[in-house]
Amino acid sequence: MKNNNILLLLGFGLLTVFFSCGENKTDKKAVIQDGFTSGTLAFAADESFSPIVGEEEYIFKALYPNAKPVISYVTEAEVLNQLLNDKVRVAILSRELDTTEAGVLKRRALRVNANKFAIDAVTIIVNQASADTLTSVKEIIGMLNGTAKTDKSIVFDNPNSSLVRYLKQLSGRKDLVQKNIYALKNNKEVIKYVASHDNAIGITGFAWLNDPDKDYAADVDKVKIVGVKDDTKETKHAGEYFKPSQTTLVQHTYPLSRSLYILDCTGRKGLGAGFASFLASDRGQRIILKSGLLPDSIPTREINITH
Repeated sequence: MKNNNILLLLGFGLLTVFFSCGENKTDKKAVIQDGFTSGTLAFAADESFSPIVGEEEYIFKALYPNAKPVISYVTEAEVLNQLLNDKVRVAILSRELDTTEAGVLKRRALRVNANKFAIDAVTIIVNQASADTLTSVKEIIGMLNGTAKTDKSIVFDNPNSSLVRYLKQLSGRKDLVQKNIYALKNNKEVIKYVASHDNAIGITGFAWLNDPDKDYAADVDKVKIVGVKDDTKETKHAGEYFKPSQTTLVQHTYPLSRSLYILDCTGRKGLGAGFASFLASDRGQRIILKSGLLPDSIPTREINITH
């Protein structure tokens, strides 16, 4: 009888442990679970696009109070580092993953769902006092390579940014090491520097020049945008100079542009998919349209005519 009681007690104990573990597992899953428009999820976004992504995030959370995306704005290099090392599963970048990067995620059985949601312009700015108003793609490449002599300082955001990667690809160089080329901290610093230096050329994202925050709005008023001619290939607009705008971006007449993507590697219809869906929605695309960037799909405008 005593042995039977011991066996019963052991059996009861094992069942208790089993159900306890099952409950803990369920609870843990519930804590980390997020829904299409609810819950918490970590994102990493290229800081170059924090003005537009921050605005989209603000409206998204206002519409869905239970949604709590936690977006960290870091350099492109750090976004990729976090994504490839499984610190985040959702990233916002100015490019899709290359074959090697996608292979890292594939080996972890993670599928990448990439969606383009906007187009930004790489913008050349100078001080309002500067006589420079026009340049060409070849001239920009020459200044980056050091083959075009200039006494002007060329400034852009930090060395690990997507903008620097873009400029390296444009110039065909692995590094930008000319003596008159300087990397600062971020796009705001570029605008502030050009605003206070007559002999400077700044390269920045177009998003930073539209509806700027109060802390650098006065500096935006002290710079002007330079028109750019694409003299690297024959087009029907050869010889013409264009400034960045939604019109020149949609017509492909402004030669310096880059696309914005949201990459969702969660593999489920959670908050990453919900935010990506919002960016692509009519509401999300109208926010981009209002910002001055080019939405991936231009929202239609309905006009009612009454007699």
